[in-house]
Amino acid sequence: MDTVFKIICVSLMACLMHQSNAQSSNMAYRNPIIHTDYSDPDVIRVGNQYYMTASSFNFVPGLPILQSTDLVNWTLVGYALEKNIPDSFFKKVQHGGGVWAPSIRFFNKKFVIFYPDPDHGIYKVEANQISGPWSSPQLVFAGKGLIDPCPIQTNGKNYLVYALAGSRAGLKSVLLLTELNSQMTAVIGQPKLVYDGHKDDPTIEGPKIYARNGWYYIFAPAGGVKTGWQLVLRSKNIEGPYERKVVLEQGNTPINGPHQGAWITDTKGKDWFVHFQDKNAFGRIVHLQPMEWVNDWPVMGDFNNGRAGQPVLSFGKPAPAISSTWRDDFTNEKSMSKVWQWSANPDPHWAFVYQNRLRMFAVPYPAEQKNLWQFPAWFTQKLSCDQLVFTTKLHIRALAQDEESGVGVLGTDYARLFLTKDSAAYSIQLAICNNAEQGKPETVLFRQSFKQDSIQIRIRILPNEQAYFGFSLDGKDFQELNTAFQMKAGKWVGARIGFFCLRRKRLNDAGSVDIDWVTIKQ
Repeated sequence: MDTVFKIICVSLMACLMHQSNAQSSNMAYRNPIIHTDYSDPDVIRVGNQYYMTASSFNFVPGLPILQSTDLVNWTLVGYALEKNIPDSFFKKVQHGGGVWAPSIRFFNKKFVIFYPDPDHGIYKVEANQISGPWSSPQLVFAGKGLIDPCPIQTNGKNYLVYALAGSRAGLKSVLLLTELNSQMTAVIGQPKLVYDGHKDDPTIEGPKIYARNGWYYIFAPAGGVKTGWQLVLRSKNIEGPYERKVVLEQGNTPINGPHQGAWITDTKGKDWFVHFQDKNAFGRIVHLQPMEWVNDWPVMGDFNNGRAGQPVLSFGKPAPAISSTWRDDFTNEKSMSKVWQWSANPDPHWAFVYQNRLRMFAVPYPAEQKNLWQFPAWFTQKLSCDQLVFTTKLHIRALAQDEESGVGVLGTDYARLFLTKDSAAYSIQLAICNNAEQGKPETVLFRQSFKQDSIQIRIRILPNEQAYFGFSLDGKDFQELNTAFQMKAGKWVGARIGFFCLRRKRLNDAGSVDIDWVTIKQ
């Protein structure tokens, strides 16, 4: 495994959560159970443990693995995908590409994940233990626009249900079924159309297929991520025809969507539905709905309105949210948290844990690039709630004159507080880039010189999706800049916060910046 992935992957860290103080005995909780961007969650239970994976798109390591004992409190325990393949393609930032909605299953005493890459096809990885090692991705079904696969084993055969992305396949709003071979490594025969949603359920996608009481069920969202509904299809024959029923919709709640997820039965036989809600710059956050079966149809959420259920904001008598603080001290590879991801497949020499700090070396980036949208060496994490204070200390003595380093909040618009060096001093600058995806240039709104070779930077994130940058030269008094940055989501992902270190000209050597520590208070 490459050095930089060892730095990221071998550590143990509890995923930051928001409003998830559950009383496990009666499943009292408050939604969202995870106020973090885990798009397209899929969940299974193995014994008394629950496991979740989610989309990771272009960020690596990918295919996050979260673990829980109660479906409410989740811990990020690792990743199933070291890097996106093919490596040459993902050395460049492929915003919105990479890993789309995966499915996790436990087949024949093995953990199996099927995931789609809309530009290449459907892949499979597997492991004997959830902690890995996970196999290298195997291409099961090649093709553009194949998305959201979910496997099922039934009657001695293997099948895969999936959807199509209109942006690549030129067709969407359909669900298809194909048979797999006995090893689940290749498709057999031609795919079959099992549901056409153009009339009643446009943009149907994200299918999850299950078998129960002689019925086959396909759970799938339709109507779009921000405005859609949850649909369930059922049939006595896996190839259909399927009946339809809307089982969950926004109604008069503030939970828009609600979108794609998974049916899970807990250790006591109670049924639940895990799904996500698109919350703009805060990403696609995770909710949990109570679920029951009535006349062989699932009903979920608050379903006493005579129609489809509505998402619950809480269930039982949830404890109030409490403040928390998370800290990463970068003292060694084992202690480094798992939340960090790169924007593209990294070079193993980009960063190292060194002398109780994370040393990031300046990565070449063409001077003609007007902004950092395509910079591959963003080292970032998801936002962990809708109100937080991110603080870090940087040592910049080794930064060269043609280099820049600092902290940013990254979406299709981004802002960064960055450091440069001239012959006599350093400078700190605030730059904002609107419409970065379209190649627009940055605008520098603040600049100040200083001579210390270390600095603390602070970013405040507010529920109105605004970010404020500040800094301290003595570690005590912070100067907060009065420019509010209005955050934007990225390409299918929420805004992210993290570090960069780049050089514009030098080709034969690189300076560096040392990250001493990071704290997040929420």
